[in-house]
Amino acid sequence: MFEQELALEKKTSSILPLLLMVTLIVGIAVVSLWFVLETRKVLTKAEASPVLLAGIERQAPAMLRFETGMVEDEAKPEPHYRLLEKEGYLNIGKEKKGKTPISLTEKGQAWLAGIAGVKKVSTADGNEKYTVPLAKRKLVDIGKITMENPSKADVEYSWKWEPTPAGDLFDAAGPAVKAFNTWDRETLIDKNGAAFYHAGPTTVTVVMVNREKGWEISTE
Repeated sequence: MFEQELALEKKTSSILPLLLMVTLIVGIAVVSLWFVLETRKVLTKAEASPVLLAGIERQAPAMLRFETGMVEDEAKPEPHYRLLEKEGYLNIGKEKKGKTPISLTEKGQAWLAGIAGVKKVSTADGNEKYTVPLAKRKLVDIGKITMENPSKADVEYSWKWEPTPAGDLFDAAGPAVKAFNTWDRETLIDKNGAAFYHAGPTTVTVVMVNREKGWEISTE
């Protein structure tokens, strides 16, 4: 009886180290597998696409702003007023006591009616201020995605302008803008919303991070 108990004790004492070793090996294997899987995680274009689209939509569209009525400081109307006048959309009268009468023509009213998103606000002095969408950004393609780590990636994508009829008119390479002198063209581009709305796509790179709610564009 004593010999049997001794043999059982020896057997048990030899199995325990083996079990501990097997458990340790399995644990190491599991951790290693998890690490390999984590390091192989990549942000796919399908995952990046809605994030980029949302980011682009948050960017304000390009806008044209002008005013009708008795407009101050327009004794020499800015080039965007003169451009609209040349197209037959505005009538610009003679300056009187620091104010210039500016009004929409019927052609101008029809032109604005054909552009989605035009806003008109009446001022206290009876004038009308117009805000006219020129163009919005459109996602064209998602390029290379480089993983810096499992939760951070550099995403290359390209976008281009999607112009409205007003954007077509205020295209910096278009005939209406090019008809002005260099100084006025620069003013139209710097202050009045003109841009190269029909140019090829622009490629940029953003950093995306994977947080609790999923992937998002980093603002840091």
